Amino acid sequence: MKRAALIAVLAALAVSGIAPYDRATWLLEVAPVLIAAPLLVATHRRFPLTPLLYILICAHALVLILGGAYTYARVPPGFWLQDLLGLERNPYDRIGHFMQGFVPVMIAREILLRGAYVTGRRMTAFLCLCVALAFSAFYELIEWAAALALGQGAQDFLGTQGDPWDTQADMFCALIGAALALALLSRLHDRQLAGLLSPSGSRHSASTA
Repeated sequence: MKRAALIAVLAALAVSGIAPYDRATWLLEVAPVLIAAPLLVATHRRFPLTPLLYILICAHALVLILGGAYTYARVPPGFWLQDLLGLERNPYDRIGHFMQGFVPVMIAREILLRGAYVTGRRMTAFLCLCVALAFSAFYELIEWAAALALGQGAQDFLGTQGDPWDTQADMFCALIGAALALALLSRLHDRQLAGLLSPSGSRHSASTA
């Protein structure tokens, strides 16, 4: 599964980089993938993640890569959703920020639980939401820095599409994604963590990684 996910991400990354709408914007958008992929490859033996987390990270990477290829305001599936829902703007940017909460909150949950840094389901959920929102806010600061550095050239990266409340809406989408991920995936995540951390699961992970 890990190998298939990696191949899918690398293939999508290669195709998206052939002729992106804007090379600089593509590089900014796929930068998290370029950072995370080598890190996951380097740590997959001594710190393997749950299958759920690998799938989520792969899905998030594909969302970023597609947004980088077209820029978020021009992604074709976004225009289809815009027409279907009668929206005033291409909503793909909102999907990206939804994923920005949906996936990081589960990464935070896995790290916190595996490290035994926190006990109690409510406190775990609260801290995971805090981490997801902090990550979303940090990304907004990156966008702000890009806007200051690049000026008008950062418009495709920002993807505001003229919305003065874009930053707040992006963070709200991340919050919704994080809360939904915890509500839908926590039980499955707990089962996979139990299998991963059991003595037999640890031996299996070490032998098959």
